[in-house]
Formats: sequence, structure tokens, C-alpha cells
Amino acid sequence: MLNLTNVLLAVDLPIVIGVGVGALLVGAGLMLFIPFVKNHIIKSKAKKLIRDAEIRADHIIKNAQIDGKQAVNELKQEASKEFREKKVELQTFERSLQQREQGINRRDGVLLNKETIVDEKNETLNRRLKDVDRKEKLLQEKIDSIIAELEKVAQMSTQQAREDLFARVESKVSREIAAFTKAKEEEAEEEVDQKAKELLGLALTRFSQDIAIEKTVSVVALPNDEMKGRIIGREGRNIRSLEQLLGVDLIIDDTPEVITVSCFNPIRREIARLSLEALIKDGRIQPGRIEEIVERTKKEVAEGITKTGQEVAFKLGLPRINKELLNYVGRLKYRTSYGQNALDHALEVAYLSGVMAAELGLNQNLAKRAGLLHDIGKAADFEMDGSHVEIGSRLAKKYGEGEVVINAIDSHHGDVPAKFVISNLVQAADALSAARPGARSEILENYIKRIEQLEEICKSYDSVYQSYAMQSGRELRVMVIPDRIDDIGAYKLAKEIKERIENEMTYPGQIKVSVIREYRALETAK
Repeated sequence: MLNLTNVLLAVDLPIVIGVGVGALLVGAGLMLFIPFVKNHIIKSKAKKLIRDAEIRADHIIKNAQIDGKQAVNELKQEASKEFREKKVELQTFERSLQQREQGINRRDGVLLNKETIVDEKNETLNRRLKDVDRKEKLLQEKIDSIIAELEKVAQMSTQQAREDLFARVESKVSREIAAFTKAKEEEAEEEVDQKAKELLGLALTRFSQDIAIEKTVSVVALPNDEMKGRIIGREGRNIRSLEQLLGVDLIIDDTPEVITVSCFNPIRREIARLSLEALIKDGRIQPGRIEEIVERTKKEVAEGITKTGQEVAFKLGLPRINKELLNYVGRLKYRTSYGQNALDHALEVAYLSGVMAAELGLNQNLAKRAGLLHDIGKAADFEMDGSHVEIGSRLAKKYGEGEVVINAIDSHHGDVPAKFVISNLVQAADALSAARPGARSEILENYIKRIEQLEEICKSYDSVYQSYAMQSGRELRVMVIPDRIDDIGAYKLAKEIKERIENEMTYPGQIKVSVIREYRALETAK
């Protein structure tokens, strides 16, 4: 078996070798041909890519050239436009320079004329000065000659006459100075006790408060000037309604974004200010809304008066004061005396009286109470007859105040004798508070009294239900009850009030009397 195999191998070996060699040659040829094919394919693709890139590059270059030309054109247009604008600006600036140059030339001419005039005046003044010097020399020569003649007549030199005159004047003045000094020493001895008491009182007070003179106008800020027209209203109906309901004078002038409220009565002025601010904030400005706002503001002010009275009593530590009396205390906030706020004055007197009472070992709270209530009548002297002392005494008795407080009210102006030491302390504290420099103003008090007298004249007629003094007392508006007086009666009433003002009052300028008779018919649809 093995031998047969060996034989077959011996016979086929050349064939096998030939086949193997052929296979190797074929494989070698394929190995050489495949890279050649690959290189040919790669070169073909590379050429195609190059051609495509060249085509794309040409397109990009052409587009870039087109875009560049457009950009250049746009830049040229912008540059041309900017050049034209600059040219216009330069022309405008050149015209402005020409105008300024012309103005400077005119001013130069005017200045030259003025300089010429000034030179002429200087020459004239120089001539006059020379003339004055010459006349002064002549006058001095005449005076010297007159003095020489007087010395010859009096047989005394000028120096001797001067010394003799000085000696006589010195003797006379010395006697007058001695007499004046003696009189002042006697006067000082008489006043030393009173001054010592005043200085002691000032030292004991240990109280200081700023002085503020009350004004008769308030300013209401507006969001814009258009609001002035809305407040005036069509044909002035809104401002007429405001002035009639509030009893104030609304001054609307050229001052930007403000309205001035003028009235001598601070309560009315405050109500008017708050009402205007509420209307401006609300935006609905018409007669019906005005009446609602004014009524609501009056209630708020009344509540504020009550709250003020309670706060004052709490601040002073005064218990068990009647609520109605505290309401009158709160009303003092809107009352002035010679420009001094009545509530501030009452607080000062209360503090001063309390400190002095404490130093003397007296009832401090009772002294404060008497000091606070000493001017309480000023809170009601617009409504009741009599002086503020009489009204205050009646109110104190009505609301159960003690004898010490009543006597302090009655005696603080010396109308009745002081029965208690506290009454004397209140009287001294009242004088100290009122006597401080700048605390009071006589002019303002006279003005207020004149305004009050105008309104009192009007209120004396039964047909009048309200009256307002306005325009700083230059206008008087009288509201009458339409059922009690007709149009002819209103004219007659205006004439009567005018005659009474002329006969009973002293006032500057003129006073316009306006009697207003308005009848309203009101119904409510339900």
C-alpha cells in the first residue's frame, strides 16, 4: 500500500510542481494588477474632485466679486450721503458763524459808541472836578479869612475856642450822665424784684418749644396743570361749588402745578386742602362728587379734633376730663392768638404751670389742668357771645371742673382776683408763653378780628345762614335762605351790609359784598 502511494507521488510530482508554480504566478500577477487598478481609480476620483473644487472656486470668486462690487457701491452711497449731510451741517454752521459775526460787528459798533460817550462824560467830569477843586480852594480861603476876623474880634485863637467849648460840653454832659445814671439805678431797684421772679420762672420752666406763626394760606400740589381746568370745571361750576361748600378762596394763577387755598379760618382751610387732595386722587371732579368728598372730609377733621384732645390729655397725664371738653381742646389746634397757635400755647402754659407747682410743692396735675384749660373759651368764641374768658368759665362749669380751674380761667387776664396760688402760676405761665420773642404777631390778630367782625355783621341777619370773608377780607360772600328773602330783598341786604361795614369798621381798600340766593329742588328716584 505504501509502495503504491510512493509510485503515484513519483509520477505526479512534476505536474503538482507545475500547477503550484502556475498558481504562484497567477497570484503574483493579481497582486501587481490590483494596486494598479486602485491607483487608477484614486487618480480618476482626485481629478474629478479637483475639477469640482475648481468649479466651486470659480463660483465663489465670482460671487465674492459681485458682493464686493455691491459693498463698494453701498459704501460709496453711504459716503456720498454722509458727505451731503456734512456739507449741509457745514453750510448751517457757516451761516451761524456769519450771523454771529454780524452780531459781534453790531455789538462792536455799539460798544464803540458807548466808549465814545464814556470818554466824553469822563472829560466832562474832569472839567467839573477841576472846577470843584477851584471853588473848594476859594471857599477855604474865605473860611480862613472869616476865622481870622473872628479871632481878632473875640481876641481868642481857634484852639482856645475849641478847648473852651469842649470844657463846657463836658461839664454839661457829665451832669446829664450823672442824672441819667441815678434815674436808671432807681428804676433798676424798682424792677429788680420783678426781674428776679421772671428769671426764676424761666429757670424753673426747663421747657423750650419752637415758634411757628400761623399762616392764612395752604398750597395744594397738582399732578399737572391740566388738573386746574378740571377743578375749575365747565363755566366754573366746580370751583364755585368748592368755594360755596368750603367757604374758602381758591387762587388759581400761573404758578405751575399748585393751587393756593386762602382763608383766615384754619379749620375751613384744612378741610379744603384735604378735600382737594381727595378729589385729585379720585379723579371724579363734579358737583355731586364734591359734596360727598367735602362731607366726608368734615367728618374726618371732626374725628381728628377729638383724637387730638385725647392725645393732649394723655401727653399731660390728666385723667377724667369730660369728652366734650376734650373736643374743645382739640379745636384749639385750629385757633390762633396773635399768630400763636392756641393749642401750642395751652400746652406751654400747662407745662410751665406744672413745673412751677412741683417746685413749690403744689398739686402738679391740677396746675397742668388749669394751664391747659385757661384759654378753652377761644375754641368756642366764634359760636358763643362774650369774651373767651367768660365762655371758658361757662364751659368749665358746664363740664364739672373744680373751683381752682374755674378761678384760673377767670383770673388769667386779671378780670377777677386770683384766689389760689395755682391761679397766679397760670397767670405767670400765660404771660411767659405769650411774651417770648416772635411768639405772637399783632398784625395777624388785627386781621383775624377784622375778618371775624365782617362775618358777625352778616350773621346778625335772620335770613343769612352762612357767610364767608374771602380774598384777605376784600370780598364778603353771604349765603341767604331763599324762603326768607327774595331777589329784591337780597339786593337790599347787600346794601345794608355795605352801609354797616362803612359805619362800624375801619379797613384798608374796598370790600365787595356778594349776596347769593340759591334755591335747590331735590328728588330721589327709587
